[in-house]
Amino acid sequence: MKAPPDTLRSLLVEILTWCSGIAYVVVLYVVVLNTGSELTGMRLLLALLPSVLLLSLVLRRPLPALVLLFTASFAATVSADSAMAAAQGAMGIVPPAQTQAWQIAYLQAVLTDLTVGWIATTRSRLTATVAALVALGVQIGGASYHRDGTSSFLTASVFLALMMVTAWTVGYSARERRQHTASLRARVAEQAVTAERLRIARELHDMVAHSIGVIAIQAGMGRRVIDTQPAEARNALAAIEDTSRDTLAGLRRMLGALREADPGDSAPLGPVPALADLGALVQRTQDAGVRVDIDWRGERRPLPPEIELSAYRIIQEAITNVVRHSGADACRVTVDCREDDLSIEITDEGCGLSGLPGAAGYGQTGMRERAALLKGDFTAGPRPEGGFRVAARLPVPAAVR
Repeated sequence: MKAPPDTLRSLLVEILTWCSGIAYVVVLYVVVLNTGSELTGMRLLLALLPSVLLLSLVLRRPLPALVLLFTASFAATVSADSAMAAAQGAMGIVPPAQTQAWQIAYLQAVLTDLTVGWIATTRSRLTATVAALVALGVQIGGASYHRDGTSSFLTASVFLALMMVTAWTVGYSARERRQHTASLRARVAEQAVTAERLRIARELHDMVAHSIGVIAIQAGMGRRVIDTQPAEARNALAAIEDTSRDTLAGLRRMLGALREADPGDSAPLGPVPALADLGALVQRTQDAGVRVDIDWRGERRPLPPEIELSAYRIIQEAITNVVRHSGADACRVTVDCREDDLSIEITDEGCGLSGLPGAAGYGQTGMRERAALLKGDFTAGPRPEGGFRVAARLPVPAAVR
């Protein structure tokens, strides 16, 4: 079975990321070995440039990147020692190589602190704390190797500890702010759902309750006078007919507004869409410039109309977000018809929605609400390898399995 293009692309990116991180250790060793003097000016720039190779691994796999930084520190120390030995053998000059050794150590300490700060931003507090303590221990151990004298070692240790605490605090504060923003976004979405439900409930109450009351009164009066006053009974039936028609027209207008996909497009009054109609949706999306690949899995069989409708609407809204917000030229839709549930997934490799509250509008709120009404699950968010992912699981009732 041929692997999906997304999987092969993700595997290739992962391999390149690891190769780049390992290359950082080798390149730093070679650069330090060939400078052989104090790192100033262009030499310092040459020692900093290899850190770009580690950036991708830090962003995707910060914990392994931290281990590679430890390895690079050791390699740089060995390289500096080799330079020192060469200087001793050739010219008998020791101080420049020693200066280079602690400069490299402090440079690696700065990169390590930045990595720890990123770990504190993206990982749990326990993981970030353990990583910070291990990194600080390695840094202090290196300081004891590069610094002679109790006073010099104590000063370097305090400085390294302050840098590490600062990096961890800044990273953890960023994580707290991000979680707070996500909590506010979820609260706004819940309030939007509640407000929408209340609005619909008020409209239905105002429209239906009054009309049904009028109909009940007219029907009761007509029943009482139908034998003695046929004309009054006909008037009552006419009132019932008019009220019913007005109420039905109002309900159609309301349901049509609720079913609108776009503010300017009225929903069709034809059959309720189902998964079998995805072909037309794919064609319309391709006309808009975005290719949609559908991967059908499991046994395709008729499902209850409410499940078919909800699945179709979730896919429709997710594809609409791809067209409007992601900037991607293609997306993949996976529909897995299993025995006890229907699983759908929509992925793309675009830039995703903005992280600001309200950037996604109420599209995700509507998709989440459709899944919740059917006792299903819904998730949406950026993928670690890039792009965006929308997934929903809709349980299938036992009666139709």
